[in-house]
Amino acid sequence: MNSIISLLLILEPDKQEGLIENLCEKLVKFREGERPSLRLQLLSNLFYGMENTPVRYTVYCSLIKVASSCNATQYIPSDLEQIRKWISDWGLSTDKKHTLLRLLYEALVDSKRSETAAKIMVELLGSYTEDNASQARVDAHRCIVRALKDPNTFLFDHLLALKPVRFLEGELIHDLLTIFVSAKLAAYIKFYQNNKDFIDSLGLSHEQNMAKMRLLTFMGMAVEHKEISFDTIQQELQIGADDVEAFVIDAVKTKMVHCKIDQTQRKVVVSHSTHRTFGKQQWQQLYDSLNSWKQNLNQVKNRLISISGS
Repeated sequence: MNSIISLLLILEPDKQEGLIENLCEKLVKFREGERPSLRLQLLSNLFYGMENTPVRYTVYCSLIKVASSCNATQYIPSDLEQIRKWISDWGLSTDKKHTLLRLLYEALVDSKRSETAAKIMVELLGSYTEDNASQARVDAHRCIVRALKDPNTFLFDHLLALKPVRFLEGELIHDLLTIFVSAKLAAYIKFYQNNKDFIDSLGLSHEQNMAKMRLLTFMGMAVEHKEISFDTIQQELQIGADDVEAFVIDAVKTKMVHCKIDQTQRKVVVSHSTHRTFGKQQWQQLYDSLNSWKQNLNQVKNRLISISGS
């Protein structure tokens, strides 16, 4: 097989395409999945031995399919910057670009690489325009559900800016996403009470949703208040008095909130909290903080100069 690949590599590019596509098809379908690691190695040799021509698209897609079948996606390149470059170099049509990104996304999800998969899906949805956003309905729906389901994903506001997601406005899935972006726990509970069957149909766990919304609600509280009483946490998060400290400890473990528990005064002292949404107001706050630091540093510099001069 390596000899065949060597022969393919020395052919003229215009003679390669049909033969390479035929070989890739055979390697992907070989004996119903037999010897996947060998087929993966052969495809890898072919992919890296070729010049950077459009037919590499076919080989790369075949690599993804075989790697997915044997849970070996860690051995195929999935860096987003590199994939963007390949898409540009190969001059892929919109359909082929979407096919490649969707195929890679599915493979990464199946292999539990949720963080990388999320980046690929955002790239896919971001490639749609106002004219064809409606075609990405299924992808947008799937992206939202998997983001909500992922226990390590807590920020969702970037999804609302994607055109295919905006196309879902007015539907329950968009309403649910909006709650996770900016609303409090009480809003989710009300939504669940009115749409229990819908939540179940998405395959989402109500208990996991409650846990995530409690954390998101707490993050919002921590941005607005540097000190939060235990009573307020109990009321807003709808938990018992004995559960407050355990909740705060779990929240700190996510690294989305940095705070300390004051048991004597029954309050939480916040040092930092991640913003659930980052818009114009947050950019202004960041600008003001950096400007303040700059002024303080200038004052320190001037004092040091005056001390050294004297």
